[in-house]
Amino acid sequence: DRDQIKAAAAGRCDIAIANTYYYAQMLGSGDKSQIGAANAVALFWPNQDDRGTHINISGVGLTAAAKNRENAIQLMEFLVSDETQQWYATINHEYPAVHGINPSDALTTWGEFKSDTLNLSRLGELNADAVRLMDRAGWR
Repeated sequence: DRDQIKAAAAGRCDIAIANTYYYAQMLGSGDKSQIGAANAVALFWPNQDDRGTHINISGVGLTAAAKNRENAIQLMEFLVSDETQQWYATINHEYPAVHGINPSDALTTWGEFKSDTLNLSRLGELNADAVRLMDRAGWR
């Protein structure tokens, strides 16, 4: 993601799709080249009048066949604890997965946005059509 942001900043492309946490990390990195690249581009939330912006989510699951079930449950509980979610929010600049945890100052300054609520299972249903469309367009 940082490379895409740097490429856009250098004029090698007109647009870059990147995770916001990389953008925030670049702005707060202390590295002049990363800060310069991040400041040379602007954040944009697409589809705000329509379906909303795509968001990546982090998830964790437990299979029925898990051999270390109790340890897995402890890990999942740790990952959604207030302390861990605050770390992800503050240090890694990810939007918290738990309500009541505030995003980092960087994310807060960008304001609110409308997120896409598409059920991810729908992506699998449309995958074959999407691949055919990309093939026809010559996307590689």
